[in-house]
Amino acid sequence: MSTSREAFLVHVRAAQRVVLRDDEHPAQGAREPFPLPVLPVFETPSGDRRERFGNNLVAMGGKLATLDNAQALAGWLAERFPGVTPVTATQEAASAQPLDVLRAPASLHDVDVGIVRARFGVAETGSVWLSEREYGVNALGYLVQHLVVLLDPRDIVDGLQDIYRLPDFASARYAVLVTGPSATADIEGVLIQGAQGVRSLTVVWLPRD
Repeated sequence: MSTSREAFLVHVRAAQRVVLRDDEHPAQGAREPFPLPVLPVFETPSGDRRERFGNNLVAMGGKLATLDNAQALAGWLAERFPGVTPVTATQEAASAQPLDVLRAPASLHDVDVGIVRARFGVAETGSVWLSEREYGVNALGYLVQHLVVLLDPRDIVDGLQDIYRLPDFASARYAVLVTGPSATADIEGVLIQGAQGVRSLTVVWLPRD
């Protein structure tokens, strides 16, 4: 028996914890949402954020590259992925095919290389933060074979706690932290990359503008 999305959401909202106001009886309908827990502040390691980000990214199977400007991106892509026309969600990759945001997400399964610009990087984990605004089509981050992520070193924060405090996180309809390529070691303890997502993830140091 199927349940409509609206009916499901009604049940979810009814089960949420609420706080009664001082002048309110439990049988009354006006209630305040239950407050979220206070996010603690943790100490972060000292040192260069860019260096810490790179070390953690590589430890998770990611790759790093450095470019001085967007003009150098076309040559780097041609050398790194010869004979391939990437699909890009950012206008900075002028040599790539622009992503059609109306494209059916499932059709991205045959794309070899996808390019996006991350809004933030996290030094603590070597992760990049992306939302629906950066992806254009969210499936771009999962169905392509190889994902190239442009990142300005100025956009790196220390830890995950800093990301959660940013207004971008609260306002995004969809947000994800990507840490390295897809990988699994469940089968006989052998590490396999690309089993459930991108086969490689390369972060390119490239200043905005």
